[in-house]
Amino acid sequence: MHALWMVLAALLFASMGVCVKLGSAYFHPAEMIFWRGIIGMVLLWVLARSQGATLATAHPGKHAWRSLVGVVSLGTWFYAITQLPLATAVTLNYMSSVWIAALLVAGSLWAWRQAAQGQRPSLQLPLVLTVMVGFAGVVLMLRPSIEQTPQQLWGGALGLLSGLTAAMAYLQVTHLSRMGEPESRTVFYFALGSALAGGAVSLLIGYSPWPGWHGLWLLPIGVLAALGQLCMTRAYGRARSAKGTLVVASLQYSGIVFAALYSVLLFDDHIPTLGWLGMALIVGSGILATVLRARSTRNPA
Repeated sequence: MHALWMVLAALLFASMGVCVKLGSAYFHPAEMIFWRGIIGMVLLWVLARSQGATLATAHPGKHAWRSLVGVVSLGTWFYAITQLPLATAVTLNYMSSVWIAALLVAGSLWAWRQAAQGQRPSLQLPLVLTVMVGFAGVVLMLRPSIEQTPQQLWGGALGLLSGLTAAMAYLQVTHLSRMGEPESRTVFYFALGSALAGGAVSLLIGYSPWPGWHGLWLLPIGVLAALGQLCMTRAYGRARSAKGTLVVASLQYSGIVFAALYSVLLFDDHIPTLGWLGMALIVGSGILATVLRARSTRNPA
């Protein structure tokens, strides 16, 4: 059942991306993050009250760290959505597994260099190749050229950063779940962090004029985000085994499929053959990186 929670989370996040894309015509990313947080806080407070749960926590520092990396990931992702086709922005955000693998490879290389000649550890060549394939997929998707606008280049760079910080956020969500923190509490503090960060940035750069009925795009952004976070947190929290966590982590890539369908059907985006190939390489390398990490954890030697 935890696998289905992740598929539902992927669908909700892809749907939220659609609303962010449409809402970006009237609001800048910080405003959308602010209202996303406010709406999420209200929903999570109501949910916690209905469940008889308290929002007080014994781990404020861990929630603060999860919120910090989550807000950075969210802000960079929202900006990427406004500058790139939806499918591209979502795919870059799902580079989290490849980023974790890249960090593991960097750590292995450092240990290899520092170790004595006869005691050097394995370089984990399969993981190295997986990372290279993943970033080759990024190049195929973005197809960088001098004709691209600065906004597109920034969108691609920040889309990659959103994937890196998303990886850190997913690890922290798993850790909080293992510590017994309920889904509603974890998501509430992330919504609180989003509201504070989005509000602070909006105060600095200014608010957009209220667009009337178009402002209603903010409502589904907040609702879909809160529901997606709840489903994702529940999926990881209920994956009580290494195999279950592996299945959940792999199924998150269904969000790329949903985003690609939205991108083509709703926004009439043209995804060339190289773009589809790049997406396939990123999905494949992400799943393979997850499998290889799980194996290395079970067999550290």
